[in-house]
Amino acid sequence: MKEIKVGIIGATGYGGIELIRLLSNHPHFQIHAVYSSSQDGMEISEVYPHLANILYTLKKIEPKEMAKELDIIFTATPSGVSSQLVPQLLKEGIKVVDLSGDFRLKTEELYEKWYKKPSASIEDLEKSVYGLSEWFADEVKESTFIANPGCYPTATLLGLAPLAQKKLIQPNSIIVDAKSGISGAGRGLSPIVHYAEINENLKIYKINQHPHIPEIESILARWDDQIGHISFSPHLIPMSRGIMSTMYVQLNKEFSAEEIHQLYVNCYEDAPFVRVRKLGEFPSTKEVSGSNYCDINVTVDERTNRVTIVAVIDNLVKGAAGQAIQNGNIMMGYDQQTGLNVLPIYP
Repeated sequence: MKEIKVGIIGATGYGGIELIRLLSNHPHFQIHAVYSSSQDGMEISEVYPHLANILYTLKKIEPKEMAKELDIIFTATPSGVSSQLVPQLLKEGIKVVDLSGDFRLKTEELYEKWYKKPSASIEDLEKSVYGLSEWFADEVKESTFIANPGCYPTATLLGLAPLAQKKLIQPNSIIVDAKSGISGAGRGLSPIVHYAEINENLKIYKINQHPHIPEIESILARWDDQIGHISFSPHLIPMSRGIMSTMYVQLNKEFSAEEIHQLYVNCYEDAPFVRVRKLGEFPSTKEVSGSNYCDINVTVDERTNRVTIVAVIDNLVKGAAGQAIQNGNIMMGYDQQTGLNVLPIYP
């Protein structure tokens, strides 16, 4: 099959470097160029010495020149950058998977309220397809522009989807307690990621203000418009990678733990990257580290008719670069697992 020439914008961030790691072993995607707006002209190994044998020079971002060379571009940029850059790339006819949050919300007002930045135009927002691969693969396959889901939404939506699809959730009852490793805050420096601040510490942040809240709510509403609002509390924990999203949901009908567990097994039996664990066996973040898996389990408190769902992912893989490649595979007509059958790193 044809070799697919790939470009990575934002290659010096954690999402970008994870794209390089995973794409380096992809049988069809060939990294043709890497780009940086702040470090162009440098070798990637100068930024990341562990890539000493990878000979990539960081290039300037020039959409017209990129269109002559590339088939697909992954944009691993901060929010507020992609909204300006991606429309130029699309105009040049390049397929794009965007890892920022700039195209996940479908109205300008909603984006500006939660991200506190100017929005992309409504015309460009409407062009994107939300790339939660397990549920929207048919749309991804027909698209040229994917808005890659956020890390928290990936774990949370995969955990809630079977109940939402079956309309089993009591309105306004969802509570999400989510915890992320420090890499989720990006590579930039801020007090919250200093060693002395986070070591032996647990921090809650952006309570009721996290921009992933409307992303989660908007997708849940596609499945059941009666679900309403969620309560979402994100935390940073002193580890490099991983997300655990623990969700509490009030059911609108009575079910046993066995019935709800079987619902999840059935929903994800054809999803190669979602592993529903045995009843009573709950996953931990290390069990998916470095992989594109989302491990899930679920139980029911029959006294309260409340479901507890636990979903874990590697925030840099299934929550970013791995899912982006999964979407890229689907867009380009390959099996979604291509280049992603990497076992978790353990311990």
